Amino acid sequence: MKKTYKRILLKLSGEGLMGNQPCGIDEKVLNIFAESIKKVYAKDISLCVVIGGGNFYRGVNNKNKDVSRSVADQAGMIATVINALFLKSALLAKGVPAEILSGLVIPQVAETYSYRTAQRLLAQKNVIIFAGGTGNPYFTTDTGSALRALETGCDALFKATQVDGVYDSDPKKNPKAKRYDEVSFDEVIAKGLKVMDITAVSMAKENNLPIIVFKQENKDSLLNALSGKGKYTLVK
Repeated sequence: MKKTYKRILLKLSGEGLMGNQPCGIDEKVLNIFAESIKKVYAKDISLCVVIGGGNFYRGVNNKNKDVSRSVADQAGMIATVINALFLKSALLAKGVPAEILSGLVIPQVAETYSYRTAQRLLAQKNVIIFAGGTGNPYFTTDTGSALRALETGCDALFKATQVDGVYDSDPKKNPKAKRYDEVSFDEVIAKGLKVMDITAVSMAKENNLPIIVFKQENKDSLLNALSGKGKYTLVK
């Protein structure tokens, strides 16, 4: 695996922020996320972050027939903004400059995303937290992550999960699940492996953007994955 990166995009799980709670934000987990980012920022690596909103609401999980998919997705995008606000505050408290760029137009809490604004903030050594998805329904945070990673010229997309890589089935349900150290985009698509949604994987494949899937378990997890240490799966 390439071990020298100038810029990466980190995709964090909203569900991961819950910790052992049924919903919301666990302050200990938030601190781990912020410390993890701070350690990488200290290595002079440019960072972009996308965080999901599953600890509050995920549009794709909507089962209320009275609520349309578009409205459900809008609620999910707002949930990502909430998480971004907390993550930004945690980073600023640790001395890491951070700004939020939102796909939704909500100027009272975040700047609206534009390519030019993103480039300016990155040049000023800010960690950028992309929130509000793409601003459009029917696009997941996975797809938004791939899109923003490509727009900002990231060398790789690091996806933090609850397991230590990509498996051929759910390792929590199948103790014999096969784990991959490395797997191709084509194999991920053909076998329907749970990496990211197919749109995100296809975008990464078409633009040669490697995806590294690792387990976010402590403040050193991201730095270890960046250094080629520990367990992770490289998708390329």
